[in-house]
Amino acid sequence: MPRVDRFLTVRRDPDSEEVIARGGDPEAHSLLQRTGLVPVVRVHETYHRAPAGLARDEECRIATEAVARLRSAGYHVGCDEGFDTEARPLGYLPLGASVSHLAERIHQATTTDEAAEVLTELTAAHDGILAALGEVLAVTAEFHEGLGGAADPHIARRLRYLADERLGIIRTDLCDTRNALADRHAPHPGRSTCAEEVPATERERSAVCACPPPPRTVAAPPPAVAAGLRH
Repeated sequence: MPRVDRFLTVRRDPDSEEVIARGGDPEAHSLLQRTGLVPVVRVHETYHRAPAGLARDEECRIATEAVARLRSAGYHVGCDEGFDTEARPLGYLPLGASVSHLAERIHQATTTDEAAEVLTELTAAHDGILAALGEVLAVTAEFHEGLGGAADPHIARRLRYLADERLGIIRTDLCDTRNALADRHAPHPGRSTCAEEVPATERERSAVCACPPPPRTVAAPPPAVAAGLRH
């Protein structure tokens, strides 16, 4: 049975006339944002709406594209008739997927050297990910300085503060962590690489490998259904 978070609706609200997308998981939310919709975070839900000030035709175009992208990614989407489409655009790996891959590499690392190598991609002084993020914050601040709105200079100062202070702290701490790991040259005591080979001293030559079996994990019970969800 499909999970509830694989279902979404994209409809025009009958009261506010806003185009609103409801439902979905974080992956769906990312697709909606890349389509151009704006997230709205409430106490009990996060939904997405069309940007303010758009013509009705442009709202319809964005909503139709959102439906197409979601269905192409395997989501079940209910929508207004005007937003329905048979289009199924090809998906692509966003830039964030490359950074997420670094987390997987650290998850699989068996030595401090391997972990340090991955963290170098984040902390490299000239072309590391954190250096690039700092550059994005700086040019976004510069962009706001030329917009001419009353709040834009404050936003620019805030972005520069985030780049210089907050991001600087993260960069410094992560560099220290990376350098300490690079100097350590030690295997991780809780992780090992299985070569799937039987040592010559093993009496039972029919054994597949000498590694101990992985620990058994007991499946967690399903969460209790909230009283308000019962019918």
